[in-house]
Amino acid sequence: MVVVLRYVDKKGIVTKRFLGIVHVANSSTLSLKAVIEFLLCKYALSLSRLRGQGYDGASNMQGEFNGLKTLILKENKSAFYVHCFAHQLQLTLVAVANKHTNIAEFFSLVSKIVTIVGASCKRREFLRNAQLVKITEALNLGELESGQGLNQETSLKRVGDTHWGSHYRTIINLILMFSSTINVLEMIEKDSLLSEQRVEARSILRLILSFEFSFALHLMKNILGITNELSIALQKKNQDIVNVMTLVRMSKQPLQMMRDDEWEALLTEVSTFCSKHDIPILNMEEIFVVGVRP
Repeated sequence: MVVVLRYVDKKGIVTKRFLGIVHVANSSTLSLKAVIEFLLCKYALSLSRLRGQGYDGASNMQGEFNGLKTLILKENKSAFYVHCFAHQLQLTLVAVANKHTNIAEFFSLVSKIVTIVGASCKRREFLRNAQLVKITEALNLGELESGQGLNQETSLKRVGDTHWGSHYRTIINLILMFSSTINVLEMIEKDSLLSEQRVEARSILRLILSFEFSFALHLMKNILGITNELSIALQKKNQDIVNVMTLVRMSKQPLQMMRDDEWEALLTEVSTFCSKHDIPILNMEEIFVVGVRP
């Protein structure tokens, strides 16, 4: 467990200092509290003088009845608990997105893609080489610009519900590496020694080479792109709750504009992506048939 102190010095400046890393035998609240008390005593600090505490959103930390923050508050009513703004935003976005079945299914599929593509060094190397070829071709055709900081090596990383911006970064990288990812999945379907892996790769290919997946990919890219800017702003050291509420209101405006006026732009973006990757584009004038039992 990492422990960091934040305090106001004699000049009135808020200062952060790394206190130490402590090994904990288990993650029970009593064990964590005992370790914190031990570390504070080691440096002649008292729990009674604590004026704030902050952790991630795990239940053993912020639990209402037996969480670490609750145990400390029972001893010291002035140790107010503050949840990190950016961390709260990330958890809220994940919870809301997963309430929509199609989007929850989309993120589950993205997680499977990352897992199967990065399951071995051979596959990761194949992905890296395939992406290098794509970038070289795009540079030669003038589709990409070269320069310092451009076209850096990217990779597909597993999304984490508690990792700031991880969903957004994974979606961006998947869009950039879509063709290379398809190549890896086709390689697995063709050459894998295990029939289960061949079947899984074929199933994932069938799902991601669809208009529905492309639509969800770009929809969430645009939505999380807006909230990612808010997340970055919330991580600034000088942020306060009044300014945070203003930032939230400002972020809601482009989301509402996207909902009201940007349907055609999103549809054009998705259709362009589908054309580039030979994905069948839906005809919006056709009768829509729900693919479930009548």
